[in-house]
Amino acid sequence: MMKYKKFCFRLFKRLVDIFSSIFLIILFSPLLLVTIILIKLTSPGPVFFRQKRVTRRNQEFWMYKFRSMYTGDNDKRLRENYPELWKKYKEAGWKLPMSEDPRITPIGKIIRATSVDEFPQLINVLKGEMSLVGPRAYREEELQEYEKKYPQTKKYIDDIRSVKPGITGLWQTSGRNDLNFEQRAKLDSKYIRNQSIGKELLIILKTPLCMISRW
Repeated sequence: MMKYKKFCFRLFKRLVDIFSSIFLIILFSPLLLVTIILIKLTSPGPVFFRQKRVTRRNQEFWMYKFRSMYTGDNDKRLRENYPELWKKYKEAGWKLPMSEDPRITPIGKIIRATSVDEFPQLINVLKGEMSLVGPRAYREEELQEYEKKYPQTKKYIDDIRSVKPGITGLWQTSGRNDLNFEQRAKLDSKYIRNQSIGKELLIILKTPLCMISRW
């Protein structure tokens, strides 16, 4: 019975991922086209940014976003030219306030603030590398750093590695975006261990409201 429930849940989740992604791409296609044009007009370089992230069973994949940073090795530039900001970046869970981050373009700040930069991840969802709902998509080096810094979170990290990452998730829709890694990982683990169709739909329905509240 348990295996049957898990199969039904995974089938439901995959069908929701496929149909929702297609619907959202069609619905927001005018906005996506405008975003592509603005990125090309305001900053030289590709429209899309891709970076390796970890998915289920420790497999890596290329995650897509609209490019919101200048081209080149931005992490290297930040590390070598802004050592204090690099230190803050690592200590804050690989994040910097947009107002302080010299790597982000003017258009990049807008599409990040409105979460428009995340839309290309719908391609990853269609390919089966991500899901609409799941834990944050981490880089392998991030998880290794966190395992060293927060050894008590290993059980949470193991849970995160066991499922596909998501575009949205439990902690993103809880209104608690200022959490440190341990707190985020604990919420991600809680989601993974208590998955259900009802909770999945609730997170999906809450996501647009959380995006609007950030605007």
